[in-house]
Amino acid sequence: MTELQVIRAGTVPYEEAWERQRELHAARVAGEGPDTLLLLEHPPVYTAGKRTEPHERPFDGTPVIDVDRGGKITWHGPGQLVGYPIVRLADPVDVVAHVRRLEAALIEVCGGLGLATERVEGRSGVWVRADDRGPDRKVAAIGVRVARGVTMHGFALNCDPDMSAFGNMIPCGIVDAGATALTTELGRDVTVAEVIDQVEQAMREVLTTAVPA
Repeated sequence: MTELQVIRAGTVPYEEAWERQRELHAARVAGEGPDTLLLLEHPPVYTAGKRTEPHERPFDGTPVIDVDRGGKITWHGPGQLVGYPIVRLADPVDVVAHVRRLEAALIEVCGGLGLATERVEGRSGVWVRADDRGPDRKVAAIGVRVARGVTMHGFALNCDPDMSAFGNMIPCGIVDAGATALTTELGRDVTVAEVIDQVEQAMREVLTTAVPA
């Protein structure tokens, strides 16, 4: 089992956090730093993964930061807990297994809050399945990158963000499903402060059992 350093960084501009990820990644690749989980919030920003199509970008020309993770376009902002695990994966590297571990941890957190969530075949992230309130809707998005055996980027759990930001684009390139938040689904205000301890604990469990010493 490996030790995991957790840094609760508060609110950090996206590009500053991305640079911090690159520094931590380089140190971990070189064997000079520990496995690390950054937990933070971002000021409002759209980011686009490598598979984002032009028509999926914001309809009003809002600026987008193009990033080197998998997945498509998403929004980050206040009220959304973002986690960036910078961890060395076991060899042979299994990126899908890493994504599944992140999903499992977040499904556990949602369940602890009283919200039933699950995976959707062929789509990453954590989902509330279709019901009388609407179609399948994603409460947590996941997009990762693995370079030289070490992960970057990670997950975003919607706690109580301004959900109108998701109406200005096609989130994750998915047209037949929606985005949602813990607050929306549970009918009460669920803040980042309320869930951060549970998220840290769940991530410690899945990340420290999956990586080599």
